Amino acid sequence: MTTLELLPVPAGAAVRTVLPALHRMLCGDGPALLPVPAGDDRETFRLCDALRPGEPVAGGVGLVVATSGTTGIPKGAQLSPDALRASGDATHSRLGGRGSWLLALPAHHIAGMQVLLRSVLADTEPVVVDVSAGFDPGDLPAAVDAMPGPRRYSSMVPTQLIKALDHPDATAALARLDAILLGGAATPLPVLERARAAGITVVRTYGMSETCGGCVYDGVPLDGVHIRVDADSRVWLGGTTLASGYRGLPDHPAFAEPGWFRTDDAGILEDGVLRILGRLDEAISTGGLTVVPQVVETVLAEHPGVREVAVVGLPDERLGQRVAAVVVPTPGAAPTLEELRTHVEATLDATAAPRELRLVDALPLRGPGKVDRHTLVSRFS
Repeated sequence: MTTLELLPVPAGAAVRTVLPALHRMLCGDGPALLPVPAGDDRETFRLCDALRPGEPVAGGVGLVVATSGTTGIPKGAQLSPDALRASGDATHSRLGGRGSWLLALPAHHIAGMQVLLRSVLADTEPVVVDVSAGFDPGDLPAAVDAMPGPRRYSSMVPTQLIKALDHPDATAALARLDAILLGGAATPLPVLERARAAGITVVRTYGMSETCGGCVYDGVPLDGVHIRVDADSRVWLGGTTLASGYRGLPDHPAFAEPGWFRTDDAGILEDGVLRILGRLDEAISTGGLTVVPQVVETVLAEHPGVREVAVVGLPDERLGQRVAAVVVPTPGAAPTLEELRTHVEATLDATAAPRELRLVDALPLRGPGKVDRHTLVSRFS
């Protein structure tokens, strides 16, 4: 039995040094790999403590990718070379063929790692934007210029697209790409409309480490991917991109049904198209009624004074939880609680309207672009 080998993943252009190891892994010739961020000793220790490199790993595992949660002990999704190749091949097939990739995400997370793996499968070298000190949209024009054709792709999170849309040269650069995979968090409709009006081809993705990253594009599963939604509106995913389980957790309930992964997301499947409503474990119980934060966020994001928004439940003696909106305002705007409540009540039940408003300069993030709701609740409770 083989052991799990640590794979320190550098930031910036040095990330290309891991490509040979990834190539061997995809071919089934190398050891199972655990990607960790080179230079981040604290995060590396956290991942190593939970996922135990140097110890035996189940046969057939090529990559163990940590889930992006920051609370509790991280779980490691066990991905086979076959699953990773199936994911990459299905992505290229959906997008119109193999091409060159622009890496603008941390590569030890699944979304960034997939940019490297797709580059290996396409026999190309990725062009890299260094995001170790934060994402600067001003780096995009030169990076896109450096990408060879005939097809060019990237993968980003919504906060990056929002920043790029405020930078005319970055917007023009992204419009020259054949597609941008946008995932990690829900994308507000006004952002999508603005991007598409600028000529940017955005493909919304849904998936997680347990499915080799995005496996549903614009609501439609990739080739080989299966979806079902149960009576409780919970989304289940299966098929060729599925992990074999979590490292060291053979009885985890998320993988209890063979061939399927039980997500924590609620969704609707209509005519083969999946629409995610929000996370079941983030629902707000207020006055005995349930509010799904992402539904309220979708409505609030359409308000002209809202640039970014997160909705959370804060402790409340009378209601149990009260709905609170944490808003990054549009430059020059100062939306009020009253006008945001009116805006929400025009579309949703009054229960969903925020009872508290906090204006902030930026939303805290975890992993590759997900809003850190735990931090918001702790900060404003």
